[in-house]
Amino acid sequence: MGQTLRKILYTANYLLEKDIAGRAFEVYPDDILLVSYPKSGNTWTRFLLGNLMHTDCRITFSNVERQVPDIYGASKSTLKKTPRPRLLKSHECFDPRYRRVIYVVRDPRDVAVSAYYYDRKGKNIKDEFPLETYITTKFMKTDEYFGTWGEHAGSWLVNPRNILKISRLKRDYLGTMGSWGENVTSWLGARGHDREFLLVRYEDLLENTQREMTRISEFLDLRVSAEQVSKAIELSSAENMRKLEVAQSDQWVTTKESRKDIPFVRAAKSGQWQQVLPSASVREIESAWGPVMQLLRYPLSSELQGSTQTVERF
Repeated sequence: MGQTLRKILYTANYLLEKDIAGRAFEVYPDDILLVSYPKSGNTWTRFLLGNLMHTDCRITFSNVERQVPDIYGASKSTLKKTPRPRLLKSHECFDPRYRRVIYVVRDPRDVAVSAYYYDRKGKNIKDEFPLETYITTKFMKTDEYFGTWGEHAGSWLVNPRNILKISRLKRDYLGTMGSWGENVTSWLGARGHDREFLLVRYEDLLENTQREMTRISEFLDLRVSAEQVSKAIELSSAENMRKLEVAQSDQWVTTKESRKDIPFVRAAKSGQWQQVLPSASVREIESAWGPVMQLLRYPLSSELQGSTQTVERF
């Protein structure tokens, strides 16, 4: 295809809004943005919320992009045709246009492990590429689009309303997480200027999915019963998602061209980094983002005292 023809096609797609939406899409005031750093549980949460909000249509890998669009996979015209209020997936750092946000955060040490296997699945790195090298040369580097985990989380958590509180916590409670950690997520987040913001820890969603989904439902003012929440959780279980992946991996844009011998829905654990991540990599991550991790109730390795507790879930 010649360069002139490519320019013509690009211009045509742009004018017809057939180009990928990305961060340039038009945000509506009633949009619900499901935001997270990559590999933090966004897909599972999409299934959970999709199955809760679309009771007439079970969410699968073949229809999730229609029911809960990904702004990096859908065109501008597709997003404009999506019924409102739209539930949209995003990995963006803080965006002042986002008025209703559910921010899913995950322990960066587990994010690092998940990202490593995901890049192997996507054929971005070879199997023999060392995990420790991956952490240093890739995961810890600022992504040109999303930044690092610390930059991303910090952009959503630190705001004028929080700065004074964070400074006081650092001064008065450094090293004594127990005295404030349980309630810190009640005020962390990009609130202010009539923005609605809910912080959800992936680990809490694993530990008590019913409780966290009820909290999300109340945040969105959804009129749903406990039975409806339970049904959405059942449909979105790791077992069901694995079966769907096996049957539909060639239909989903994320897995269509990827390796089939490495699953997207892995048998993951909360705290898996304790068995997988090299100690040097743990130190590197904690040294870079320790304060943000502590604010989010992710204890540093020195505080765990050899604990190996994990949560067996997706």
